[in-house]
This record gives sequence, C-alpha cells and structure tokens, in this order.
Amino acid sequence: MQQYQHIRQAAYEANMQLPALGLVIFTFGNVSAADRGLGVFAIKPSGVPYAELSPEKMVIVDFDGKTVEGQLRPSSDTLTHAVLYKHWEDIGGIVHTHSTYATAWAQSQRDIPIYGTTHADHNTIDIPCAPPMHDDMIAGDYEYQTGFQIINTLVERGLSYKEIEMILVGNHAPFTWGATPAKAVYNSAVLESVAQMAYLTESINGNAPRLKDALIKKHFERKHGPNSYYGQ
Repeated sequence: MQQYQHIRQAAYEANMQLPALGLVIFTFGNVSAADRGLGVFAIKPSGVPYAELSPEKMVIVDFDGKTVEGQLRPSSDTLTHAVLYKHWEDIGGIVHTHSTYATAWAQSQRDIPIYGTTHADHNTIDIPCAPPMHDDMIAGDYEYQTGFQIINTLVERGLSYKEIEMILVGNHAPFTWGATPAKAVYNSAVLESVAQMAYLTESINGNAPRLKDALIKKHFERKHGPNSYYGQ
C-alpha cells in the first residue's frame, strides 16, 4: 500500500475540494490522481459519501481500468479516466462533476462562448461540448466509450488536450484534466464559474457579442504567454 500512498493522498485531497467548492452534492463526481511511472491512478470509490472518504479508501487502478489494489469498487467513471490517461500522456489528474451551470450547458448541447476576459484568462476558444453519444456506443461499454467521445471531439475540432483542459459531454456533464489533480480541480472550478457567467450574460443580453480577438490574446498571453506578467 505504501508505494501508492502519495496518489491516494493526492486523490483524497482533490476529491475533498469538490464539495468544498460547491461542485458536487451527495456522491456526485470524482477525481483521480495518476503516477505515470507506476502506470496506475487512484480514484474515488463508487457511491461513498465525501464525509466518509479517507486516503485509504481510494482505489488503485491501472490504465486499462483494472483494479490493482483496494477493497472498494472504484468510481463508475473509472474507464473514462483510464482511456484518457492511456491516450494523453501528459495529464496527471482528471475531474468529473455534475456542477450546475456547466452541466446545464452540456444538457443544452452548446459550447460555452467566450464572452469575457475571465474566460480568456484560461482559454482562447469556446469551451467545446461533445455531441451526444451514438446509440451503438451507449449500448456498448458506455463509460469506456465516453473517454473516446471526449478524445474524438478534440481531434475533430483540431484541438489539443494541452491547449484546452476542459470539455462538456453532451447531455451529460463536464470533465476537466491537468498536469496534477489540483490543477484539474482548479479547471473544474473555473469551468463552472465561466459557465455561470456565460448563462447570466445571455440572460441579460441575448445578443451579447463574442469577446474581441485583441482582448482574448491580451488576457491569455499576459497569464500564459512568453512575456507573462500576471501573478508571482
């Protein structure tokens, strides 16, 4: 158990951030933490309330979705996480929630338009919404296919998982990822905030214009560009 303690602890701490940030209720949502060297990830057990979680209850799974260590069943979304880890070599954490505003956009099957500078601080494009899954995929290994639903959407749009670290799955809910579990949780909170702002923007002005390209470039590059100056 000791060789996996670091990812168990990371997954536990990241999962506990979800209710603290208002991103989940009851047992909705999950976070995983990967160790690339060991070829495994730790993920929240299925159906266990957040108040009852502990690092020891995190389940260790390989990148094929098979349980390596743990007494509990891993999250029902485990195969989605496994597919993403197996195909995207530079991510170390994945988050899935059913946060209210991001999920509402997913249920509406709409990308989240880039309306303001908060959005541009993190992305230069609309946040994509993957189209609803085909019936044959739904009838098959649903959670496994969800991973490919996400991957295929980025490929079809010519996007890199390194370029955008969040997506809506049509009729379902959001997924985010990052180099670490903490970054994936950060992205999940940002996505929910941007989704709420976009909804309110359209409620106030149904014809609100997309953010100007010059402002998109300025805000993204001041935080992420080669001459960035935002933050310490």
